[in-house]
Amino acid sequence: MKPSPIGIYARGVAMGAADVVPGVSGGTVALITGIYARLLGALVNIDKQAIVLFFTGRWGALWYRLDGPFLAWLFAGILTAIFSLASAIHWLLLQYPQPLWSFFSGLILISGALLLRSEVSLDRWSRVGFFASGCALAVAISLAPPIPFSASLLGFFIAGTIAICAMILPGISGSFMLVLLGMYGPVLGAVKGLQFAELSVFALGCAVGLVTFARILNFLLLRARAAMMAFLSGVLLGSLSSVWPWQITVLVDSMGRPVELTRPVLPFNPLLIDPQILLCLASFALGLIMVWSITALAGREAS
Repeated sequence: MKPSPIGIYARGVAMGAADVVPGVSGGTVALITGIYARLLGALVNIDKQAIVLFFTGRWGALWYRLDGPFLAWLFAGILTAIFSLASAIHWLLLQYPQPLWSFFSGLILISGALLLRSEVSLDRWSRVGFFASGCALAVAISLAPPIPFSASLLGFFIAGTIAICAMILPGISGSFMLVLLGMYGPVLGAVKGLQFAELSVFALGCAVGLVTFARILNFLLLRARAAMMAFLSGVLLGSLSSVWPWQITVLVDSMGRPVELTRPVLPFNPLLIDPQILLCLASFALGLIMVWSITALAGREAS
């Protein structure tokens, strides 16, 4: 049985909330809640035939081809979360970063474990290699220094194109890619300030990147599903390095200028003022329980 409209909307809210946070991917939520393949399938159908249907006014056929009810409910949930939760999550990042990262660490860890159990079989060296490559890619991205980027309209377009590709990859955060591009602040500010021009250009970049990258990803999943799932599982678990709750700030040289970066450390590191270990453990457990519950509900809804 397909998920109900309310179930799809709730998944969209969860995806949107995840995409606001640097280090967490909306694609992860889609994967663990059982709608990832359906989402890619709907996006892939945005092709030449869909464009012909659009310009010839065959709205019913277009709506059916694009799985319109599914995308409408899903994107409604995503937009609801982005516009309603952006300020709240930004406040949590400033006031309670360690418990928040602990929550997402629990979410990602249990998601990776469930994915390995249900979708991935590391019984061949080639699949182990894809899994290790995914881990290495996620860790490298999380440790990469920011790249200077212009907050112009062109910058918003390119940032949207890059970020949306990461958003639909489980484990790679679109928001974190915006951080690396130096565009997280400008984009979040545009959302909070309802800057129409910047948001429109950013959305156009997202649309271009989404349609293009979804086709590539769907092609790879159809041709080499086992290898791709091993790679995506590695990316997901490797992304734990970017959401590790206890981080310290260090200065590194990036293109001849000092740049502040965060690096993961143990909670007992003397440079940490207050590791909040008990609160972090509680948040971590909450993340585990939430994903387990969502997965159980998704399985019950699909049965």
